Amino acid sequence: MSLLKKIFPPLVVFVLFIGGWEWIVRLIGMPPYILPKPSDIAAAAMENSTNLITSVSTTIVEALIGFAISTVLGISIAILLALSKTVEKSVYPYAIILQTIPVVAIAPIIVIWFGAGINAIVIISFLISFFPILSNTLIGLNSTDQNMKNLFYLYNASKLQTIWKLRFPAALPYIMAGLKISCSSSVVGAIVGEYIAGIGGGQGGLGYGITVAATRLQTPYLFACGLAASALGIAFFLIINLISNRLLQSWHESAMK
Repeated sequence: MSLLKKIFPPLVVFVLFIGGWEWIVRLIGMPPYILPKPSDIAAAAMENSTNLITSVSTTIVEALIGFAISTVLGISIAILLALSKTVEKSVYPYAIILQTIPVVAIAPIIVIWFGAGINAIVIISFLISFFPILSNTLIGLNSTDQNMKNLFYLYNASKLQTIWKLRFPAALPYIMAGLKISCSSSVVGAIVGEYIAGIGGGQGGLGYGITVAATRLQTPYLFACGLAASALGIAFFLIINLISNRLLQSWHESAMK
């Protein structure tokens, strides 16, 4: 019953939105290449289902690899920075500078260095999704209760023991928050990478599919690719959110029901 209460209101809004969109476009007679109806988008998705499934699969692989690399490096570097304030003050500003550089400005350099294709796309996805994990993990590690740190110090715990047994578990809510941001950003990064460094033909991802559809004025299929990209980002977020709830629901207020 509680699940129905959660699902029903947004479902009603969705049905009203789709129905209104279909009705208004039919009423004003808008051509599909300007604004397609939901039925046109569904028809285009079915007609190009093979290409769409291939594009989604390609983007999933690229985004997952980029997200995995950003997770491992982001958490690892944050732990290294948290071990020493001197190192943190010396290195962290450069991480901020890296984040402020527009990816589209350095993407051509990445393509020159690593070549067009999945390598460059994964690196672009990594660059976009890396900083939220690093930043949130570092904030979490530095937000550990001082009294608890003093207790570990009194028991002669080493820095590594304090990190793994106290600071890292306490930082888990922050880490999961960073992962929730980065998982969707990795999809955006993969699609941006496909615009710039993607491979075409039958192996192209959603970015390539969007580019081709826009060039050919296949607006219904363009919408279908965009909605598939959005659904992919939502799916990534829901998976990370589920993992977060499983890890935190027994002890942290943010996940308690």
